[in-house]
Amino acid sequence: MKTMKMKIVMLAFLVTLSSIEIGFASPNTVPAFLWSPHLQAGNGGMDEAVNYQVMSAKDLVDSVFTQGRWSNILCSEKKVEQAVDVALVFIGRELLSSDVSSKRNSEPSLVNTLNGLFTSSNFSLAFPYIAAPEEERMETLLLSGLKKACPHNVGVSNIVFSDSCFVEDGTIQKLSDLQSFKDHLLARKETRKEGETDLVVLCSEGSESKGQSGQSHSERESISELVSSVEQSGSKYTALYVSDPYWYTSYKTLQRFLAETATGNSTVGVATACDELCKFKSSLLEGILVGIVFLLILISGLCCMAGIDTPTRFETPQDS
Repeated sequence: MKTMKMKIVMLAFLVTLSSIEIGFASPNTVPAFLWSPHLQAGNGGMDEAVNYQVMSAKDLVDSVFTQGRWSNILCSEKKVEQAVDVALVFIGRELLSSDVSSKRNSEPSLVNTLNGLFTSSNFSLAFPYIAAPEEERMETLLLSGLKKACPHNVGVSNIVFSDSCFVEDGTIQKLSDLQSFKDHLLARKETRKEGETDLVVLCSEGSESKGQSGQSHSERESISELVSSVEQSGSKYTALYVSDPYWYTSYKTLQRFLAETATGNSTVGVATACDELCKFKSSLLEGILVGIVFLLILISGLCCMAGIDTPTRFETPQDS
């Protein structure tokens, strides 16, 4: 009897453990990687750490500024000797936590590129399970974290975002494509003063987007080319990659609808055309409504039948 109880407890423990592991790699979590080949650990060796906790995007930004030392790098009143010239931020739209933990991932080239940059750096932090932000975009949280970490004086000499990033601050400079970022980094190499740090944020437009030149750049290509451009210029850098795919999907759908409505083009097509997905959703909704009607009829019939009060026995008629 005691052995049977032990087996039941062990089985329950294994089921709970497997549920936790599945929950960690749920589709609602995304990975984040922070690395720098120029920052050194406290003992002069390599500093690598992996945080397996499921944390919010806001907590990730706080960890970047504290554990990642970005508050000491970007805040002028906290400048340290190990200063870097550029702080790169890549906000992707395609990578999920399951792509990193599973061998059969959808973006093997991107995962291999990030793994190579991560493992070859002197300082690196990994956050495999970040709850994807739902109300705010990652770039907005990053700016809020920067103002929180440097309340008195933001020590970033130059802040640049890509056009695909959604920021409401009109004073921030925006660049259109990858070549513009390369030219900007090369120009800043000549004009940047000693001790200054530039913040460069590149937001991926997704696999379906193309640049104005008609050539699309995958996330792997954008990261590799931009990092190579910084290294070739001789600038010291620290980099952060984080994925934010869910806000991008809903935002691009809304943006496309508003653009078509504003221009007046394809408005009729938007209102009347229905593709396969639209037909499937309409059929599903129609089936649900019909099912609800039949269910109400069934419940009403059962209630009516239950309310019928018939005698259990009948009296025999008396002979006159």
